[in-house]
Amino acid sequence: MRPDEPPILNVDDSEAPRYAKTRVLENAGYRVVEAANGFEALRKVEELKPTVVILDVQLPDIDGIEVCQVVKQRWPGTMVLQTSATFTTGADRTRGLDSGADSYLTLPVEPEELVAAVRGLMRIRRTEDELRALNNSLEARITERTQELAQTNAKLLAEIAQRQKAESALVQAQKMEAVGQLTGGIAHDFNNLLTAVVGNLDLIRIRATEPRVVRLAENAFRAAERGSKLTAQLLAFSRTQRLATRPVDINALIGGMSELLNQSLGPSITLETMLDPALPAAMADANQLELAILNLAINGRDAMPEGGTITVTSAQADREGFIKIVVTDIGTGMPPHIVQRAFDPFFTTKPAGKGTGLGLSQVYGIAKQLGGDVQIASEVGKGTSVSILLPIAVAGMVTEPQPERQEVAAKNSEKILLVDDDDDVRDLVTSFLSEIGYEVHTADTGTAGLDHLREFAADLLILDFAMPGTNGAEVALAARQHNPDLRILFVSGYADSSALEAAVGTTPLLRKPFRPIELASAVRTALDS
Repeated sequence: MRPDEPPILNVDDSEAPRYAKTRVLENAGYRVVEAANGFEALRKVEELKPTVVILDVQLPDIDGIEVCQVVKQRWPGTMVLQTSATFTTGADRTRGLDSGADSYLTLPVEPEELVAAVRGLMRIRRTEDELRALNNSLEARITERTQELAQTNAKLLAEIAQRQKAESALVQAQKMEAVGQLTGGIAHDFNNLLTAVVGNLDLIRIRATEPRVVRLAENAFRAAERGSKLTAQLLAFSRTQRLATRPVDINALIGGMSELLNQSLGPSITLETMLDPALPAAMADANQLELAILNLAINGRDAMPEGGTITVTSAQADREGFIKIVVTDIGTGMPPHIVQRAFDPFFTTKPAGKGTGLGLSQVYGIAKQLGGDVQIASEVGKGTSVSILLPIAVAGMVTEPQPERQEVAAKNSEKILLVDDDDDVRDLVTSFLSEIGYEVHTADTGTAGLDHLREFAADLLILDFAMPGTNGAEVALAARQHNPDLRILFVSGYADSSALEAAVGTTPLLRKPFRPIELASAVRTALDS
């Protein structure tokens, strides 16, 4: 015990027990002060502020229960250990503890037990002191921080008039980020579902011989592909995606959107198209361009609350080397000062909760990224026309490939390990690859997949990226440590393209949903690489 630490106060009217307890504690290294009655004990507590008071219950003037109550009321930080050779029942101990005592020992007591009890109370006292110090420190820091925040808030309030636009943009960005996180969270499962649907329908379509079955499978397959495109359109709101630019037949793209547009616009809107039959192909990302046209059509619908006509036109642009897609409505139109701001991100004239202000800015961004432009013409009461200008593809008109019955390449014999947490995807991939000759083993988690690799000499590891527990990137890293030459093919419907590409790196990637023939090609390419 340090010399500067408060002593232990030993209170007992019987000299022999008092002396015995003092000797035990002094031998254990504590400094001990004695008191023979209750009043003397209270005076010494006030004077010495002891850490622990060892208090006998039976005293000649006032009993230890009353002394304990006074000590705890006036000096609540003082620890009280009540002792008694007379009051030893459970009721006596309960009465003592209820009076505020921190512990209770019945006498006689072994010296080691007495010392252990005192040490325990010392630890409690130190802990309480540390907590009080921390609390005082926290209060001081909170006060300081509150003052800082008040000063910062005062500055913000002074600048609020100049920052209203920026703050509104921040709120919109946070809302879109939340929507993006929600959409991205369901994308993987939805793409797994579409993988199973598209894959099985494609197999039925290719192998069926009855014309009616072929026709039904074709219809269902096209519907599933539209679902895949719709997912891509929805996800475009929530992620940064590298554009897949290629020559696109604009007329075929607009024609293929008619059902989606009619469903989105509703029964009060009439959709008309005016397409130049001699239009050359344009360089574009088909999915993103569909999204841009859909955004423009929805804006036109919202400008005609009583209904009307939306016209989608394709034609040669006045600017050499470009074609244009024009979406026209006969709605309320916009005054010049609104037209000037129409492409500003987060700017909208719609009521709160009815628009994000991102539609036109997204159209503008897509057109610019494709090397084109956007032009807008509007007149109040007469309607609005928005033109998307796109560069003409050097290769000219491109026709989308038509579905064909495709025969899978010659049977193969390599060993493949498939790791995917989705049962339907595993069943589809396993059935198809086994049918064309591969030996396929499966695992539903990354950990199980790594266990398989230790027992199964796979030629190719097919990995889903987003799985519970260990994800595909982590499995690939561990697998490569076990076998540096192992070929790996990722299959994923993960929403965030940039995050996926950063994790996968140069490893081959097949995006869900995919057709069986695409899977066969990717597997063969990976094995032959």
